[in-house]
Amino acid sequence: MLDIVSDMSVELIRGRVTVAGFLADPRPPQIGMMWLLGGVVLIVMVLGGTYLFSYLLRRVLGGKPAPTEDLFSAKPSTDNPTAFMAASMQAVIQKLRDQEKELAALHRRDRERAQQTERLSEAVTRNMPAGLLLVSSAGLVTSANPAAEVALGIRALSYRRYTEVLGRDTPLAKLLDACLREGRTFRREEIEYTTPEGETRRLGVTISPILNISRRIAGAQAAPRKVTGALCLLADLSELAALQKQVLMKESLAALGELSAGIAHEFKNSLATISGYAQLIRGESDGDIADNAKRILEQTRALAHVVTEFLKFARPMDLMDEEIAVGSLIDRVIAEVCDVVADVELSRSGDFENISGDEALLRQALLNLTRNAAEAAAGVSQRGRVSLQGSIEHTAAQSVQRISVIDNGPGIPIADLSRIFVPFYTTKANGTGLGLAIVQKIIVQHGGTVEARNQPQGGAEFIIWLPLSRRTSAGVDSVASSV
Repeated sequence: MLDIVSDMSVELIRGRVTVAGFLADPRPPQIGMMWLLGGVVLIVMVLGGTYLFSYLLRRVLGGKPAPTEDLFSAKPSTDNPTAFMAASMQAVIQKLRDQEKELAALHRRDRERAQQTERLSEAVTRNMPAGLLLVSSAGLVTSANPAAEVALGIRALSYRRYTEVLGRDTPLAKLLDACLREGRTFRREEIEYTTPEGETRRLGVTISPILNISRRIAGAQAAPRKVTGALCLLADLSELAALQKQVLMKESLAALGELSAGIAHEFKNSLATISGYAQLIRGESDGDIADNAKRILEQTRALAHVVTEFLKFARPMDLMDEEIAVGSLIDRVIAEVCDVVADVELSRSGDFENISGDEALLRQALLNLTRNAAEAAAGVSQRGRVSLQGSIEHTAAQSVQRISVIDNGPGIPIADLSRIFVPFYTTKANGTGLGLAIVQKIIVQHGGTVEARNQPQGGAEFIIWLPLSRRTSAGVDSVASSV
């Protein structure tokens, strides 16, 4: 062994020892293996000493021994503060990213839910049968659904002042003004409203204030809530009001017919007796007595005429169901009135269709209205004019023929407008007060309506609406069918 060491020392000094030479040493291979094993043992001892030194050092410094697998793990150790802080920051950033994604998903779901709620609210508002108006505290219409535009007869209501749209002095504008200024609530109010086209409608209105939401501070007195706008619900009650008016009119006509049954009988008996005695006195006397008897006969004839007209009004009307050419009927009515009132100009214009009804009764109604208009126009200083105008109007229920009888006379006194169709109410000295009442009865029994109003430029207008296809109408008759 000493020889080998001395020989290796000599060769190292000479610089001729290499790994290849060593491996190629002709000496026995057991010696090379011994050197290799010795090197391996030396390496293991160095590693073991290093691990033992680090373990003792951690124990001295108060640290805990790391598991064996931590020596070869990629996870950062607390022994390296920089690596530990970097790893912690990476974990926090990853957690924040996960929370950001979760918040984004929540925000997306909330936005979709809000959009869905908004679409639902818009659909409900748009399809409401009642009109809806939202008015801001500044007086601007911020929202209006189609039903409100139809009820008011105005398009494009949004972002316009309600005083500009409705008029400052209209009943609806006054209610909105009181709501915005005083915070008052109006429930189920009925008002008259005139559309821009001049059509008068009956509107049902409910108006309530929109108040701000104020937070109450503990220990402090609650501040009064401020009005930030007004919510207005509209409903067109024109058809309902017309139906109610027709029902009341039919009830009054029926009651009047029942009353007329007894009165007409007594009148006819008394008139017959008076007329008989007057004729006897007139035949047997002369001078003043005969003149007085003549006056008695004249008065009885006048009373007989009133009773006859009254019976026409009270007697049930058996309507014929025939096709009527309204245009030709009006031409005949104009010709008849021209023969009676020659100094008045009569004309017709517009559209007239065929309707179903009783031609004789409708002729009587139109003749009565046209003759009254001609007599009213004949008293004016300028040339008297009467115009019969026609048009076809379509509603949701049916199509109707509209006939307007317009004159340029003095018009109808405001106090008489609501009473001109009442039986026995007349403004003429020799009138019976039954002419317009009979007109109304004829039109109602044909399933139509009649209305009277004054023209802005002067004169009166009577408007008749008749259905093109007449429905069976309940008779407005008395219990007694005849006298």
